Amino acid sequence: MFTGIIERTVRVIGAAQGPGFVRLTIANVWPDVVDGESIAVNGVCLTVGEHSPTEIGFDVVKETLGLTNLSLLAGGDVVHVERSLRVGDRLSGHFVQGHVDGTAKLFSQKAAGGDEWRLTLECTPDLARLLVPKGSVTLDGVSLTIAAIHGNQFEVALIPTTLRITALGKRDAGWPFNLEVDILTRTIIGTLDRREKSSS
Repeated sequence: MFTGIIERTVRVIGAAQGPGFVRLTIANVWPDVVDGESIAVNGVCLTVGEHSPTEIGFDVVKETLGLTNLSLLAGGDVVHVERSLRVGDRLSGHFVQGHVDGTAKLFSQKAAGGDEWRLTLECTPDLARLLVPKGSVTLDGVSLTIAAIHGNQFEVALIPTTLRITALGKRDAGWPFNLEVDILTRTIIGTLDRREKSSS
């Protein structure tokens, strides 16, 4: 479980093809990482496969590669990282599982007055129906609030702090952000869908 409040950005060291998986290696910025722990990389919950004082390696399977933007990463790219939530930690964002639902492509970005920056993204209809105005959403691991919804497109507002400490405002149009919808919204809509199907 995570919060969507990323700890920092780090560089990808490399992505090497393995038998049925890709070994993704990133820079290690923590002195107490252990094998087997969970770390969210661009919002995707990954398990530490091996580590050294300078590197952390994860084995990413084909299903994850097909559902996320991790397959696009190469050495030198910047990713958002967050270690898993501990009991008693502050929950400054929202509950994030690290189980990405799909991707949302960046449609456009622009200044929205004052210090606010707006991103407009587009996702598939099945994901769009799980979004609600003022609800939470996670993009590449960053907890954000949905500012507006227009069909399959939605907007999020980025404050200067978010622009400074993340790579969200540096992506080109067409970049597929890893999208995780709010777990509470997904649960409610899923429950109502099942109830409707059983009653019919």
